[in-house]
Amino acid sequence: MSQPRLQIARRLFLSALGLIFLIAFTSLLVQLPGLIGSEGILPAREFLSWARAQLGSGAWFRVPTLFWLQASDLFLEGTCAAGMLLSLLLMIGFGPRWTLLALWSLYLSFVSIGGVFLSYQWDILLLEAAVMGLFVAPSRLAPSQAWASPVWPGGIWLVRWLLFRLMVLSGLMKLLSEDETWGNLTALRFHYWTQPLPNRISFFAAHLPNAAQTVSAGLMFVIELLVPWMIFVNARLRLWSAAILISFQLSILLTGNYGFFNILTIALCLVLLDDEQWTRLLPKVLGRRLFRAAPSPSNPPGWIRWTRAGLAVLVLLVSLAEVRFLRRRLPEPIENLLAALQPFRSINSYGLFSVMTTTRPEILVEGSRDGQSWRTYEFKWKPGPVDVAPTWVAPHQPRLDWQMWFAALGSCRHNPWFLRFQEKLLQGSPAVLSLLKSNPFPALPPKYVRSLLYQYQLAEIDEWRRDGHFWKRELEGSYCPTLALEDGNLVAPVMP
Repeated sequence: MSQPRLQIARRLFLSALGLIFLIAFTSLLVQLPGLIGSEGILPAREFLSWARAQLGSGAWFRVPTLFWLQASDLFLEGTCAAGMLLSLLLMIGFGPRWTLLALWSLYLSFVSIGGVFLSYQWDILLLEAAVMGLFVAPSRLAPSQAWASPVWPGGIWLVRWLLFRLMVLSGLMKLLSEDETWGNLTALRFHYWTQPLPNRISFFAAHLPNAAQTVSAGLMFVIELLVPWMIFVNARLRLWSAAILISFQLSILLTGNYGFFNILTIALCLVLLDDEQWTRLLPKVLGRRLFRAAPSPSNPPGWIRWTRAGLAVLVLLVSLAEVRFLRRRLPEPIENLLAALQPFRSINSYGLFSVMTTTRPEILVEGSRDGQSWRTYEFKWKPGPVDVAPTWVAPHQPRLDWQMWFAALGSCRHNPWFLRFQEKLLQGSPAVLSLLKSNPFPALPPKYVRSLLYQYQLAEIDEWRRDGHFWKRELEGSYCPTLALEDGNLVAPVMP
């Protein structure tokens, strides 16, 4: 029995990966100056100086990044622009293996120095998807030759394995977290309005009847824990699993703002179908254009085959070891290997929303020139005024707005980046202010800043119809003390 052809699946997956890298780099480029630029909240140059002082000669390995060479704003932005160009080359199929390797290297460089702003699960998922993609990406430079080259089925199965782990681990982490809302299937009664950045559809989804929320939570567990096993049965069930998983991701995409995460997960689903299935599903003209008859596979030299297989087995074993909640203390050589690979963030464990948040604290930041009259800094995307509708922003990910959600769940003491953020507001940093919707102090920066913690509640439908309000809120207290700058240092002043 002949192996099914997988050229269309490979081409669609790698082109989609190129599109996702393009989204990721474009989204990051417009935020770089305010996040990790020289005038940003967490300047890359300062972090690298600290890492060099702390780690010594091993810093380059513990923090794998091209920015050891240069961390100027121009180099940061130029690297991001280079990533965008390489993404386009991957989409058209120019030297896919080498282009993908370069993209992985560039994105890892940003993740390594981005701190809390590049620490999301879809950032590491993109790095791992790129590594798995290297096993299927052809090495030919010309697109016509690259797309027509044979596909190594083992590489396709590594991508499928990544999809399987992502889905099953997400379900298992919820079950094993012992979170009450997941245990009694009430989590979705909170999810739509307590998630980091809801959108307008989230508002209405949150008002679905409790029975619908319970059924939806049960279906989610079925999809995350059972459907992925269909990947390993046969082509027909893989087709069904792709349809279900893609529909599931589209439903999440429509009711939340998760950057490029849902698109990336959908891209992983593209390799579940073989060429015969794709030619039936795609329009005939498009199917003919995507399909290129592969030359008769020629066996590569033995050392290449053994090296490829050995690396694939290593990736498989490390990914099994990275299933954290199943891990016990492993033999020391394996633990050392895992520790050595960790800085590259390319073989990971996953598990989104293992504990559901059931309240919505929000931080509002205000500034004042005299300590009496206060003006609010409005963010572009996160909830603020109660009559402003949640907005759809994906696939762009506003990383400051996202991080404000995490900060509100903790304390000022445990979020030192937030102190730096307030310091930049007192300095009137144009780079940081560009991340916000408005600057209430266009002439001179404020003398004081303060942060207040509010508890937000979802407005009822009749309240929305009557007043146009999407939220209700109640002041809980201060998040941080009132702050000011004295001789360039951040202090808690005696207020007038």
